Formats: sequence, C-alpha cells, structure tokens
Amino acid sequence: MTLELVESSPVRQNGLVVGQATIEEVSAEQSLRPRRLDEYIGQTKIVNNLRIFLKAALRRSEALDHVLLFGPPGLGKTSLAIILANELGAGLKTLHAPSVEKGGDLAAILTNLEEGDVLFIDEIHRLKPQIEEILYPAMEDFQLDLIIGQGTAARSIKIDLPKFTLVGATTRAGMISAPLRGRFGIVNHL
Repeated sequence: MTLELVESSPVRQNGLVVGQATIEEVSAEQSLRPRRLDEYIGQTKIVNNLRIFLKAALRRSEALDHVLLFGPPGLGKTSLAIILANELGAGLKTLHAPSVEKGGDLAAILTNLEEGDVLFIDEIHRLKPQIEEILYPAMEDFQLDLIIGQGTAARSIKIDLPKFTLVGATTRAGMISAPLRGRFGIVNHL
C-alpha cells in the first residue's frame, strides 16, 4: 500500500494548529476497527451485556436504549459506537460535542435522523447546558420542542423524531449533568 501525502493548509481550532488526516489515513484507521461484537477484543463483561441489550432490542423491533460509554482514552468507546450501529443494521451519525454551537445545529441533526439510526456524540461532557436541554425530550419522548418567535408572540411546537439510539462517549463522566446522565438506560465504564 502506498501512502500519498496530501498537502493541506493548517487548520486552527481554539487558537491551536491541528493536523488534518488524509483520506488514506482515515481509510486505514477505519479498516482496522472491529465492525461486530465478535471482533471486539477485551471488555468481555460489557460486550456480553451489550449483546443481551442488542438481542432484546432487535427481537422487539425497537431502538436500543441510549448508551453512555465512559473511561480513559483509547479503550474503544468509538469502536463500540460503530459496532452498535452495525449490529443494529442502522445508520451512524457522528457528532463531536464541542462543535455544536447552537440549538439549531443539534435540531438539524436530530430532524435528519432516520428510524433506528445511532447518533454518536463524542466528548458528550462538553455539551453546553442549553444544548443538553434540547436532548432531554429527544431522548425521552423522541420529540423536539422548539420555540418560534419572541416575547408574547412566541409559541412552542413539537416535532416528532424517529426512534433513535444516542451513544454518548466521555473520558469525564463526572462532568455530565445528572439530568443527562439519568436519561441513559445503559451505562458502561470501560
């Protein structure tokens, strides 16, 4: 395999220059990740529990309960999110929590989910409190509550969302608010 270097201008995030992965690097990384629970090495107890939850959700033809994965970097949280989507035969949408600036950003993602999709939010502990509040009805009732207008002309509308599974990953579980943490039916410490 020949690795071709691709020139790109530096990318700045929060005043820091960060590297950009080439298409080949991303492709190589993805090819090394396990795609099914049977390919995942380690975390035997967690894998066995997830296997039971998956089997139950598939038998009921329902979305898997929301999953919170927490632990140090490099233990497979992202891999498990990918595996869960594959095992469910569902689409996977990935979101990096710090990139969600406004409620409208999250609303756009939620309204574009399809039935059964897995929404993976990495670094979920870094969601802003006002963004978290949008997630509450989405996780509990699969609804999006929006306020249209301002002042006395403001009105609330509810938008039904497809049933989806939220997989949140964090290295800092203690920084997740209690209301958000309480909405995850499956919580695993890696």
